[in-house]
Amino acid sequence: MHQVIISLASNHEAKKNLFEAQRCLEQILDEVNYSDCIQTKSIGTHQQCIYHNQLLFGSTSLTVNDLLSCLKAIETGMGRTKEAREQGIVCIDLDLMLYDDQRYHLRDWDRPYIQRLLP
Repeated sequence: MHQVIISLASNHEAKKNLFEAQRCLEQILDEVNYSDCIQTKSIGTHQQCIYHNQLLFGSTSLTVNDLLSCLKAIETGMGRTKEAREQGIVCIDLDLMLYDDQRYHLRDWDRPYIQRLLP
């Protein structure tokens, strides 16, 4: 089993979309635990909006590539499109942060909300 950390974020119908993403993730992962959910302002965009952010801690037998494919499929299935993103709408954003000892999204690790959500 591989240990993973996944970042969840939404700025559109956030509570509903985070709940739906959790339901989907629990279908493909084992031993799932979540951090608290916190609200943050958008980073690096001209549009100021509020995101709901959360971390998932879990395990999986999936390879890293299969897990990334599943995350992308969940995002797409929940309405994540290029057009929506261009309008500043993020139904759900799922980022693999850690897979065993391999870190991903290296710039995000120092962001205050990630540091606050880590145990």
